[in-house]
Amino acid sequence: MSRPLEGIKVVEVAMWAFVPAAGGILSDMGATVIKVEPPTGDPLRGLSTGLGGASEQTTIDFSWESYNRGKKSITLDLKQQAGVEVLYRLVADADVFLTNLLPPARRAMGIDADTLRARFPKLIYACGSAVGQRGPEGDKGGYDSISFWSRGGVSSSLTEEDADVPVGPPGPAFGDTLSGSMLAGGICAAIAKRALTGEASTVDVSLFGAAMWSMQRVIAQSTDEGIVRFSRPQKDKPNNVLVNTYKTSDGRFVSLCMLQADKYWTKLCEVAGRPDLARDPRYGDSAARKANLDACLADLKALFASKTLAEWREILARQSGQWDVVQHVGEIAADVQAQANGYIQKVAVTAGREIPMVSVPMQFDGVPLVARGAPDIGADSDALLAELGYDENAIIDLKVAGVVF
Repeated sequence: MSRPLEGIKVVEVAMWAFVPAAGGILSDMGATVIKVEPPTGDPLRGLSTGLGGASEQTTIDFSWESYNRGKKSITLDLKQQAGVEVLYRLVADADVFLTNLLPPARRAMGIDADTLRARFPKLIYACGSAVGQRGPEGDKGGYDSISFWSRGGVSSSLTEEDADVPVGPPGPAFGDTLSGSMLAGGICAAIAKRALTGEASTVDVSLFGAAMWSMQRVIAQSTDEGIVRFSRPQKDKPNNVLVNTYKTSDGRFVSLCMLQADKYWTKLCEVAGRPDLARDPRYGDSAARKANLDACLADLKALFASKTLAEWREILARQSGQWDVVQHVGEIAADVQAQANGYIQKVAVTAGREIPMVSVPMQFDGVPLVARGAPDIGADSDALLAELGYDENAIIDLKVAGVVF
């Protein structure tokens, strides 16, 4: 099966996770993505984000592999004009230029949108920023934890009123990967627009804007009603007892999301062995359960605490209300749905082994997109320079001058 972006060439001048994650998606979708790294390499290489235990001793850089899958790497010193000239040659037949360098650096190097589009009018220029390209902070840099998680209202919305510190991100690059997915989608739309109209676009996604999109429901209502902080439901005070999380006898959690509670209440009580709860007039409908919330919640807590997770899996499978298990990340690879849909795949990496990697979530014709390992630094420099017309002596000269490493 052909991949949807085969034949598309992307030149990426980007570091860390957000914009490289977009490039990784485009690579899995079939684009040729050439990553231009500074002489010292993308600082994401070797960044310690261990999860504890055995992963602290691993020789695999999972962040690097995840966000730079399938790319080619060339090292260029873009602070030298000779390095910029090599970049111009790379971009000459490219479809997309992808970057997250700050605007002042891009202007200084001559790789800002105005300069590149003047030279290459059909080039799609795509950039990722912290808080947007315009406004008084348009030149400001940022990271997932501050621009997405903190400024975007995600952390505050997850933090209890009496907490000592706000809730932090659940893992490395959480907002980066979501924002990168949105940037990749914008690039695909720009490719389609150019194919239909001949017009090239400048695509911009920011961490802050992506967070706002993710939080749009509560931002819209809070703004409309003049609320500074959107209130969280009180602890142990759910609006609907069937939209709640319950602890099992073996210390695990089951999450219910039965929004149409009256539709599911009776059957749930029956399969759980408590038909008396369905007959109890205090719990006869949603209004009654809400009026008797403390008693109903106590009964459900005791019910779920009386059985193991394995027992609840079997019981809940016999009714039609919506539920799922609160899984640990280390369990997900064995999830039957993850396996059936190819959401985890083994990928060969340059360390000489295979590692599990998560597939990009878009699938075409029922087939997951195949991922490939990320490149060693400068692994493709010589081959790419030769493709651009540099002969052996010219390549040596560029290396001697410190333009290429």
